[in-house]
Amino acid sequence: MGPLLVAVIATENPLVNPHLYDLQIPPLVYLSGTLMFFGGFCIVRGHNRWRADWTTVVTVAGWAAMLLGLARMAFPHAYIENAGGNSLPVIVVEVVLLLLGIFLTYKAYFSPTTGDSGE
Repeated sequence: MGPLLVAVIATENPLVNPHLYDLQIPPLVYLSGTLMFFGGFCIVRGHNRWRADWTTVVTVAGWAAMLLGLARMAFPHAYIENAGGNSLPVIVVEVVLLLLGIFLTYKAYFSPTTGDSGE
């Protein structure tokens, strides 16, 4: 999940893709919401772990993806109106998600104790 999160946040950045949100249409937003919901569902289905360690972050990210996907599916017009903005809250969320992706990538691939606590 970490590398995917880093790739999505990095390529959605207005400095990398300045015109990405110029021609958003509701069916496209709905489709991306469906894919995000499905991805989150797969994560939660395969990794629904609530422990007092870092692996809970994966479960929370899966639930967040499901909720965001559902919001895009239910309210595509609202997403289109707010997409592509460079407001401070959007930038803060993107930085937090990028750091989360880097953290998950490190824990899954580079940490001396990779995996999920010995399972």
